Amino acid sequence: MNICLALKNRHGTPKDENIACGPCYPIEKPKDNRNFVDMAHNPFQGSVPKLGDIGVAFALLSRLPLPVKPDYTRGAEAAWAYPIVGAVIGAIGMGLGGAALGMGLPLPVAGLIALGAMIMASGALHEDGLADVADGFWGGWTVEQRLTIMKDSHVGVYGVVALILSLLLRASLIMTLIAQTPLALIAIAALSRVPMVAIMRYMPNPRSDGLSHKVGQTSILSTWIAAAIGLALCATLIGPLEGLAVVLIAGIAAFCLAAIAQAKIGGQTGDVLGASQQITEIAALAACVALLA
Repeated sequence: MNICLALKNRHGTPKDENIACGPCYPIEKPKDNRNFVDMAHNPFQGSVPKLGDIGVAFALLSRLPLPVKPDYTRGAEAAWAYPIVGAVIGAIGMGLGGAALGMGLPLPVAGLIALGAMIMASGALHEDGLADVADGFWGGWTVEQRLTIMKDSHVGVYGVVALILSLLLRASLIMTLIAQTPLALIAIAALSRVPMVAIMRYMPNPRSDGLSHKVGQTSILSTWIAAAIGLALCATLIGPLEGLAVVLIAGIAAFCLAAIAQAKIGGQTGDVLGASQQITEIAALAACVALLA
């Protein structure tokens, strides 16, 4: 699904050719096209992290209000902060789910509240990508057909099934974690955003438009920082050995999705990035529950 089409009614304005409608903010095109040209020769150019990148990441990956207007031109250079957004979203889910348990609500209800809070905080952005990938990858016979289906604002049978399975799996796994190791939700939510940064770095974009194309290619430095944040949170909040195992299993799941995307459409799109978050989160939740049982 094209995010701009999905949100056109909400924004009430048509998409401008020079601006990509993100979940709730515009991303301006880089004036010097640095993300696509210069980084191919010098992946560290222009990639020095800035504190303001955190605001850019929140504006792209969440519906949470921001006190100041982010520097939208940072684009892919702010991708290192994606795991930070995930950690905050995970903390929201953990906090509300824990509060529900403290109020005496049943564990299934607390788990659903935690999951619902995380979905609302992210604006269901990643669920949208998962549904579009399922529809496109298995509903089209050619690359062109798959990309067209993925851009369509309608959701097909494959997408509905993928969403149902994702919600059921995550809800049941979160129910277990929130009662045993609630802090793991923070680590896993952060870790699930790391493959997005790596895929943006190492996979080409088969489209000449779309949100992922507008954001651009991440640098190696941004990718390493994002990975370090995810690994550190998992090691701290889950445990050194258990956290490393969760990272490895989640990484394998993300790699498999990337390989399928390369075979199906020859690269990555914004929908693929969203699907990578979902697949990684499910794999990490399952691994954590199995290891800590």
